[in-house]
Amino acid sequence: MSQSPATSDRRKPRKPNANQARGASNGRKPAAPFKPAHPVLERLAQLHPALFGAQPLPLKRGIFEDITSAHPEWEVEELKQGLAIHTRSTRYLQAVSNARARHDLQGQAVEPMAVEHAFHALTELYRRKLRHADRAEESQKPALLEQAQQWLEHRLGKAIEQSGLRAAAYQESVHTRDATVQATLAQVVKIATEQQARDEAMLHAFEASGSSVSAFAEMYGLTVQEAGLMLARARLHQERLKEQQAAADTSSQTSAE
Repeated sequence: MSQSPATSDRRKPRKPNANQARGASNGRKPAAPFKPAHPVLERLAQLHPALFGAQPLPLKRGIFEDITSAHPEWEVEELKQGLAIHTRSTRYLQAVSNARARHDLQGQAVEPMAVEHAFHALTELYRRKLRHADRAEESQKPALLEQAQQWLEHRLGKAIEQSGLRAAAYQESVHTRDATVQATLAQVVKIATEQQARDEAMLHAFEASGSSVSAFAEMYGLTVQEAGLMLARARLHQERLKEQQAAADTSSQTSAE
């Protein structure tokens, strides 16, 4: 007895869609859709998706008062619980550790991220990586611990660069009791200090030479890309130092008045 086309189709296995196929090919499960961990966060994500969505933004200090003013009907304790969960989440800590500006309820950047706050978020992410390694199988622990250490070194180097501070000044502005983080920071600061000194020396030499970037790169045995990157880093660092000095001067004048 022949099967009807409908019966035959039902018995045929369906082909996976493109996302499922990619997930199967790389051995990873498809990413689960973002779901807030608290009812109040679900409401905040609906009303303010830029701040509380899957890729959250750092919140301005005083955001609690802003939310209670905008939504006076909400339970205060429930809001406190939700914000506590949100600001301790890995997603939020990642945003803070990247030194992104703090934002108001309208999604506008209103204040820069303090160096110390970004540093504390970074070190908390590092500790979570260590806890993840500690829970792993014994055969996986050494590799995971090494990955966590390499991650910390890389992120501390980027944090120093993003801060616009000299490496030694960055070290003085952050504090931790973690001996491993202290030792790693000291190592990264030493490397960054040497890098900043080389970049500045190269910028002075370039400006004195009056040559093009390509000719200057050839003179020092560098590629044009390498020379351009060093010069760009040195200029950016100089600009940030000037901005910080100007901000400090303005603050001093305001205090004097």
